[in-house]
Amino acid sequence: MNSADGAAVVVGVDGSEPALRAVRLAAAEADRRRRPLRVVHGFIWPLLRVPVGRPPDGPPGSGLRHQAEELVARAVAEAEATRPGLRTTGEIIDGEASAVLLGESATAAMIVLGDRGLGGFTALLVGSVAVQVTTYADCPVLVARGEERPDGPVVVGVDDSALSRSAVDFAAEQAALRGTTLHAVHAYRYPASAGPGDMRPLVYDQNELRDEEQRVLTESLAGIAERYPDLPVTRDMVRDRPVPALTAASRRAALVVVGGRGRGELKGLLLGSVSHGLLHHSACPVAVVRAPD
Repeated sequence: MNSADGAAVVVGVDGSEPALRAVRLAAAEADRRRRPLRVVHGFIWPLLRVPVGRPPDGPPGSGLRHQAEELVARAVAEAEATRPGLRTTGEIIDGEASAVLLGESATAAMIVLGDRGLGGFTALLVGSVAVQVTTYADCPVLVARGEERPDGPVVVGVDDSALSRSAVDFAAEQAALRGTTLHAVHAYRYPASAGPGDMRPLVYDQNELRDEEQRVLTESLAGIAERYPDLPVTRDMVRDRPVPALTAASRRAALVVVGGRGRGELKGLLLGSVSHGLLHHSACPVAVVRAPD
């Protein structure tokens, strides 16, 4: 996470109800972290050479630019109503939504956005704003979806990758800030290959496999007790694929946290990868965390 002094929580808005849900989630996050909230709208019309001002014969307040100003103002008001006293600003930035938010991610503490926007069904497709931003952002991305359960645990998916360790660190901080439990879930099925060309064994000892996966789970949480001595931590090993296992855990969670790409995920670009699978199926908000460069 960008820890620069004054780094804001940035939320992307487009006037849709999912975007307003994201604003409320972002306001709560900024308040917990004692950071300012920055409301941003990607204004694509100038790039398409569409007139954005008031038409010559149009009524006062008409025009695409004015509509954008109004939707940003509504989002700022929503944030201020959600968390009174929160430092909140709004800005319209010319550009496509994904590009604008990715540009913001270089200096943001976090990006927050809805799981879908005004495009409706298009948000379910690879290439949507949520998928692009979670894949390429330089900071953690929080996607508002499902049901918010303030009393639920923060669930984190773990494996033996560097991204998993970053996700665990982020999830532990989230659980501590929220005053709730950290619940680590490690899903496994069969022995993994060591690399290209390495075949999985046809016969293996299930007890040895479980012991090895238990080691992965234990090592993924190394150091958490020392950094957060008062944080309750639970753990779960599940004989399943990661997406179904984490989706099941999300049904009682406040938040699910995963790395942007983990073992076996070709840089998070494959449909069906853990992070992208959860964007489609999680029953609560999802945070996607990248490992530091």
